[in-house]
Amino acid sequence: MPFAQPIFESNPTAPSCHGATIVEVTPDVFLAAWFAGTYEGHPDVGIWLARCEGGVWREPVKVADEPGVSHYNPVLFRDRTGTLWLFYKIGLSVPTWTGMHRTSSDGGRTWSAPTMLPAGLIGPAKNKPITLSNGEILCGTSHETWGSWACWVEASRDSGRSWTKRGPIVAPGAGAYEASQDTVVSAIWDESSGKLVLPRHFAGVIQPTLWEHDPGRVKMLMRSTERVGYVCASASDDYGRTWSPAERVPIPNPNSGLDAVRLADGRILLACNPVREGRTPLSVLVSEDNGATWSRRVDLETGTGEYSYPSVIQAGDGRVRVVATHGRTQIFHYVLDPREL
Repeated sequence: MPFAQPIFESNPTAPSCHGATIVEVTPDVFLAAWFAGTYEGHPDVGIWLARCEGGVWREPVKVADEPGVSHYNPVLFRDRTGTLWLFYKIGLSVPTWTGMHRTSSDGGRTWSAPTMLPAGLIGPAKNKPITLSNGEILCGTSHETWGSWACWVEASRDSGRSWTKRGPIVAPGAGAYEASQDTVVSAIWDESSGKLVLPRHFAGVIQPTLWEHDPGRVKMLMRSTERVGYVCASASDDYGRTWSPAERVPIPNPNSGLDAVRLADGRILLACNPVREGRTPLSVLVSEDNGATWSRRVDLETGTGEYSYPSVIQAGDGRVRVVATHGRTQIFHYVLDPREL
């Protein structure tokens, strides 16, 4: 059975948390990050970071807190030189956010000053970048504009000094926006957040997760809107320069984040909410044929509420590490032995 432990509990300063990410720094040393504050989108939401050594998680600290804007979706990544990257987004809303990053050359103990990515680039939307066999860094990214979501990749050939954007990868049926049959308004005012909420009556995909299975051959899985209703997939045979049309995979998706990793034994492990509605259960699926078919191997959580937004890696010891949201009040860490899956 998977080992599970909370690594962050909500508190008066940060009653809501979400969007966790994890990276292995050195053997048995890990970093996790997430955003936390009053609620998602509030100007007091910042990026928090915690360190794990010898199986013990230390108290988290806030590492990004630009005044007057909210912070979103941190992503941790270790490149081939050992440099750690902390990507995140800041802004008044998701459609208008700006990509940021900081780097660390001492295992995450200290960080560079924040650097803003050029307009049009946001870095990885939710999931970890991958380093391709040719040395390029490939980030799965996406854009959420009014009634239109699409995925892209951002690639760097020079260790992150410059980036090239490629795409878009769009959902099956994208562009055919359909208004709700029972309302004539195009948006609903949400009193709790003070925002206009767009109904999900359009076909869109966001937040891709990537893996390279052979040199230059990359696959992508994507979260989708309710109208699509299923995980979507795309493939590239040229190091992510061009992509096939997105197609539905027979895994339900309730417009909820997911993440995958290619295991050392060649199997693909996917953490997600494999249902059409809600964000429970949080499950682990495995593919033994590079994503053509999937089997559900273990449920990390099955209770009522929200268990979502997993981030997954395979550590150097072979074990799989997952961090995920619990009800927007906790961040949990799971450890699995893939030999048991």
